[in-house]
Amino acid sequence: MINKSGLISDQLSSPFPLCDARHLTVSQQRARIVAPEQTERRVPHMSESVSRPAFGKIISVRGSMARAGLLPESRLSAAAVRATVGRFVSIRTATSTIIAMITEATSENISPNDPYVAVAAVDLLGEILPGTVRAKFQRGVTNYPTIGDAVEMISSEDLRIVYAPTGSDQINVGTLQQDPSVIAYVDIEEMLSKHFAVLGSTGVGKSTGVSLLLNEILKSRPALRIFLLDVHNEYGRCFGDKALVLNPRNLKLPFWLFNFDEIVDVLFAGRPGVPEELDVLAEVIPIAKGLYVQYTSADRLGLKRLDPKSVGYTADTPVPYRLVDLISLIDERMGKLENRSSRIIYHKLISRIETVRNDPRYAFMFDNANVGGDTMAEVISHLFRLPANGRPMTIMQLAGFPAEVVDSVVSVLCRMAFDFGLWSDGVSPLLFVCEEAHRYASADRTIGFGPTRKAVSRIAKEGRKYGVYLGLVTQRPAELDATILSQCNTLFAMRLANDRDQSLLRSAVSDAAANLLSFVPSLGTREVLAFGEGVALPTRLRFKEVPPQQLPRSEAAISTVPSAAAGHDMHFVSAVLERWRGATSHRDVPNDPGTVERPLARTVEAPMLQPSLGLDPDRFSLLKKPLR
Repeated sequence: MINKSGLISDQLSSPFPLCDARHLTVSQQRARIVAPEQTERRVPHMSESVSRPAFGKIISVRGSMARAGLLPESRLSAAAVRATVGRFVSIRTATSTIIAMITEATSENISPNDPYVAVAAVDLLGEILPGTVRAKFQRGVTNYPTIGDAVEMISSEDLRIVYAPTGSDQINVGTLQQDPSVIAYVDIEEMLSKHFAVLGSTGVGKSTGVSLLLNEILKSRPALRIFLLDVHNEYGRCFGDKALVLNPRNLKLPFWLFNFDEIVDVLFAGRPGVPEELDVLAEVIPIAKGLYVQYTSADRLGLKRLDPKSVGYTADTPVPYRLVDLISLIDERMGKLENRSSRIIYHKLISRIETVRNDPRYAFMFDNANVGGDTMAEVISHLFRLPANGRPMTIMQLAGFPAEVVDSVVSVLCRMAFDFGLWSDGVSPLLFVCEEAHRYASADRTIGFGPTRKAVSRIAKEGRKYGVYLGLVTQRPAELDATILSQCNTLFAMRLANDRDQSLLRSAVSDAAANLLSFVPSLGTREVLAFGEGVALPTRLRFKEVPPQQLPRSEAAISTVPSAAAGHDMHFVSAVLERWRGATSHRDVPNDPGTVERPLARTVEAPMLQPSLGLDPDRFSLLKKPLR
C-alpha cells in the first residue's frame, strides 16, 4: 500500500512532479495486475487516470468542501484548460470516485515556488461506487478525500453514470451545460410528489421551460390530470388537443360554490366588507341553503321558515341556493325594521347583490342564479377533467376576468382541487400549476387575498398526502411566501438579476452546492440551475428546443416593427373594439377564440319563495318616509 504522506513529500520536492505522478500511477496499475482481487474494490473507470492527466491535488478538506491545487495549464489537456467555475470534477479515492463542482478559483497568495498556479474550492456532491453489474451514483459522501488525492476533469462516462435514468419515470428536459452529449433527466415521481418551482426573470425562457416540462409530463403520464392557471393567456396553444381552455366566456362557476370570504370579496369588489352587512349575510346565506334543499327534497305544502340554528348548514357549505331567495330573506328582515338607518344597511346590501348579478362580466358566476340546480358534480368534472375524454389538462385563462374577482376565482379553484383530493382519498392525482404565484401567495400578508394564500399554502403543505401536487412559476421569488416556496423540493432557477430574489433562493436551497446560485445572474436564455429531489445533482443545464407549436404566445416571434401588410386600418380597429366591448357584454363576438366547449348544466326547477313571486316595487319607499 502506498504511503500518501510520502507520496506528497516526494512530489513537492521533485523538480518534475508531473513525471513522478505518472510514474506512481503506472506503479499502481502494475500493483492491480499483480493483485486482481483489489480491482473489485475500485471504481471501474480508474484506469482512465493513466490517459487523463491530473487536474490538481487535494490540499485541504473541510466538511462538504475541499480545496485543490491546480497544476499549470501547460501540463493539461485542452479539455482541462476549459475548466472553470461551475464545472464538475472527479476526485479519485481508494474506494470510490467523488463528484465535486468548482465554486471558486483564485491565484492570489500563490508563491513562485509553489507547484500550483491556482487554488480551486470545490463542493463535494456525491460519489460513484462500484457495483456488481455497473457503477452506481449516490448523493452524499461516505469516504472523504485525503490530502494528495488526484483531481481530474470528469469524463463523459462518469457524467452518464451520474445522470443515468434510474427508472421509467424519467423525462428528458435538455442537456448538461458542461457536456452537451449527456442528457439531463428529471425524476417525475420525486418532482411531482414533493412539488416543484420554476423561477426566472422575464424574457429568460421561463414560459417555454414550463411548456416543455408539462408536455414531457403529459407524455410520460398521460393519465395525470393537470390544471394550469394561465395569468397572461399565453399557453392556450401549447398543448394542442390534450388541453381544455377555459375563460370567462365558457366557464360555469356558480356563485354558491364560493365560501363566505370569497363571496364577500366578490360583492365588495376586493375591498373590506361593512361589518353590519356581513352580519346579515352570515345569517341569511345558511337559511337560503336550507330552504333550497327543502324545496328539492321535502313536501312543499305548508312549508315553514326554519330557525337559523337548526338549518345544519354554514355559510361555507357548498350547497346551492338562489339569489332571489337570498334577497327575499334580506328584504323580509328589512321590512320588520322601523329605524331608517338600520334599513339603509339592508338596502345597500341588496343593491350590491343586484349590481353584481346584473354585471355581464360576472355572468360565469350568476348565470341562472335564480333557477337553481345542483351542478357541483358537473362543474368539478368539467374543471378537473373527470373523465378526461382525451383532454387530461385544463388551462384556466385569467386575463379576461374582472381584476377585482380574480383572487376569489383562484381561491375557489385551489380550494376545490384540494378538497376533492381530500374527500376522494387521492385516488385521482392532480398537478396544480400556478403561474405568477407571487400574485396569489404574497410574502406581504397585507397584500392580496388571504383565502387564496391559505388555499395555495394548504396544497403546498398537505397536498401530496391526497394526490394534489403543486407547481409554482414566478419571476419574483422574493415576493412569494417563503413558507410555500420552501415546500417545493425541486427548483428550476433561471436568470434572476434582483438581489432579494437571489437571497431568498439561496436560503431555500439546502444542498451542498448552494454556491451554484452565484451563477444565477449570468445564466443565458434557456439555461437553468436544477436543484433538489428531482435531479441527481445540482446541475447547470440547458432546456432543449421546444417545437414551434408548443411555444407560449409570450415567447413567439412578435416583431417590434409593425408589418406594412398587416392592414392596421379602421376595419382592424373596429374588430378590436368589437372584441373589447364583447368582453363586458352578453353578446357573442364573431371569431372569438374564447368560445369553446361549455359544461352541460343540469338544472333543477325549484319553486320560489312566496315573497319572491313578486316583490313590491315600492318596497324601498319606506326609506324616504320620515321617522316618527
